[in-house]
Amino acid sequence: MKKNPTLIKFHDTDSNTISHYYDYAVALNKIKELLIQRLGNGLKLCTTDVGIEEVFVTIEQLLERNDPDIEVLAHIYDTVGTTTINQTDDEKYKVTPSLTNNIFYFPAYKVAIVRVPIYQSHSDYIQDFIFNNDDGLLLDFLNYCIEKQRSFMLDGITVLTDTEEGLERSREQVTHQVHREDVLLDEDVKVNIFRSIDEFFSEGGSFYKEYAIPYKRGILLYGSPGNGKTTLVKSIAGSVTAPVVYWQITEYTNSYSIKEVFSTVTKMAPMILIIEDIDSMPEESRSIFLNTLDGATTKEGIFLIGTTNYPAKIDPALINRAGRFDRAYEIKQPDERLRKEYLFKKGLLQFITDETLDNLAVQTKGLSIAQLNELHMSVALEWHYEKQVNVEKIVKELQENLKKTIKQDWESEEYVGRLGF
Repeated sequence: MKKNPTLIKFHDTDSNTISHYYDYAVALNKIKELLIQRLGNGLKLCTTDVGIEEVFVTIEQLLERNDPDIEVLAHIYDTVGTTTINQTDDEKYKVTPSLTNNIFYFPAYKVAIVRVPIYQSHSDYIQDFIFNNDDGLLLDFLNYCIEKQRSFMLDGITVLTDTEEGLERSREQVTHQVHREDVLLDEDVKVNIFRSIDEFFSEGGSFYKEYAIPYKRGILLYGSPGNGKTTLVKSIAGSVTAPVVYWQITEYTNSYSIKEVFSTVTKMAPMILIIEDIDSMPEESRSIFLNTLDGATTKEGIFLIGTTNYPAKIDPALINRAGRFDRAYEIKQPDERLRKEYLFKKGLLQFITDETLDNLAVQTKGLSIAQLNELHMSVALEWHYEKQVNVEKIVKELQENLKKTIKQDWESEEYVGRLGF
């Protein structure tokens, strides 16, 4: 890796040349002097009111990939960090140039971008600046960043989480692909959901254009916990060739984060926006969220998927007005047929007979998919250690736990004195 020059060195400054070591005007002047050598005297300094966070997200991923499209021309200060230790998707450490205190240059567009650290007596902050000499190339550069970011987003799921410090972005790999045939749902519901998904992303939404239908759609998945809403969402996310964004609503969700989320996803459309546990939207933010959904362009090209375990808590305004959530699908408790199918696919027949499996399908009435998965786990563990299994006993324990959960009654003689530390 070549050694980049540093423009401002602490030992070269004094009160006569710079009133404050971190006076960013001096830094910008030094940056301009360097860039004029590359871009010529037509150099312009550009700031933005809309925020360019997506540009820096793209830069970060280009740096991780050692992409030749980007160069690091120089560092700004010699007493501010110039590299960052990151963890890659496979949990390995990697050292990359810091997004702050470095000058990034894109030769193809003759654009330089810099995030300058500014330290003053009353506050510390960073400021973003773009240098260019051709506005047309600058717009091409911004579009390039969007397209690059969109292609990067196809490799995994982008997670946006509202935090006290603002919207936090991360990326998760789909480590276990859930195939559509593995999703256990009422067949009509399953067909309707996947058909609407496929048509939305088929040939640039040609179906919507052909029938003059607004190119946006929203579905709400509701039902009791543990019956496959998340599995269905994972299957959808892993089976479309479009960016998928998962938005984690928290107590910190507010008007600013709502605006930022929809600004981000609109640029990446056509894409999928998933909002799990949508009923947890803070009360004071709900009207802003509804107004955003009603916006003429904020949902263009967006397939919105909301989920909730508690449909009674959902604001009726969400599903009683076109353009918000167009359809609501109940993800029901599995019936006898689905319970048998699930247990069969889990491989329970390696431990029990066909007749026992038929009986289990009846005896597990009321259990969720998650509880059926626990049944399989318990059966496998007991078989592994005992080479035999008492399936009826395991089912009885699960049914008893289910009753206690429903009644919130955990204090029976059997449990008294056994909980605690």
